[in-house]
Amino acid sequence: MFIDSAKIFVQSGKGGDGIIHWRREKFIPKGGPDGGNGGRGGDVILRADKQLNTLLDFRYTKKFIAKPGNPGEGSNKEGRSAQPIVVKVPAGTLVRDAETGELVADMVQDGDEFIIAKGGKGGKGNWVFRSPTNQAPRVCTPGEPGEEHWLELELKLLADVGLVGFPNAGKSTLISSISAAKPKIADYPFTTLVPNLGMVYFQEEKSFVVADIPGLIEGAHEGKGLGIQFLRHIERTRVLAYLIDCTSDDIKRDFRVLQKELKEFNPELPKKKSVIILTKMDIADDAVKRSLKKLDLPKKYPLLRISAATRDGLPELVETLWKTIGRDE
Repeated sequence: MFIDSAKIFVQSGKGGDGIIHWRREKFIPKGGPDGGNGGRGGDVILRADKQLNTLLDFRYTKKFIAKPGNPGEGSNKEGRSAQPIVVKVPAGTLVRDAETGELVADMVQDGDEFIIAKGGKGGKGNWVFRSPTNQAPRVCTPGEPGEEHWLELELKLLADVGLVGFPNAGKSTLISSISAAKPKIADYPFTTLVPNLGMVYFQEEKSFVVADIPGLIEGAHEGKGLGIQFLRHIERTRVLAYLIDCTSDDIKRDFRVLQKELKEFNPELPKKKSVIILTKMDIADDAVKRSLKKLDLPKKYPLLRISAATRDGLPELVETLWKTIGRDE
């Protein structure tokens, strides 16, 4: 199951208390103060992990509470500090304060770490308070409390290419044809209910990741259809691939509508590097093929004609996507 948002509670550990203690050894019946400081409470650390691609685990485990530090000991021994707890999240996770909505951390790269709740400092034992004028201090301090936060997690998948198109434009068929991804494919709208990621291999040691999101419809930015739930997942992509059914009554209008929906969701999206892909060329009759020669689409975008079913045009498509991503630049 794919889950791309979650709410969790984190609490770091309280610092251990300092103690009042007196040195008591044989032949030293009235030794001075030797109460040690308390140990530090455990931190709560977020760590990005590329092996994770959903926030599903947080549906079942919502609270993460670190242990407190140990109290100080005699002989001026500091209490043991508590170990931090590490909460793994998928790479690409945004972390916001649930109360204020403030962005706290953006866990983009695998291995990124962020201390989301610092453990409390240990309290001071009476040894710290000794002085020439106060050689027997009867005072110590408690450990500091830990921090606690309710957090909202929002996952934005990390991919090089984002596939954008209307339902049944052939996005799922394409990603299954050029990668090992196996999305559900059927001849009815909204077959794709969750984003799919596929690794595409271009040449030896050259590969890129493609993301397929549920199809958009006009008004998606206002919440119509399913795509609005997943548009965030193409915000991090390097390249957008607009997939349009070549048998559409108005290909140019379809392209304008897709761009409009993206712009209404995020004005920066249409500015990304892009390619236009006309799909299902295997079912195009002579009249459709003649009409395609008269297409008036923006010249700045590479235009490709493919059939994922027959694999016609796929090698050229993969090469064009690789060059548009610009890894070799």
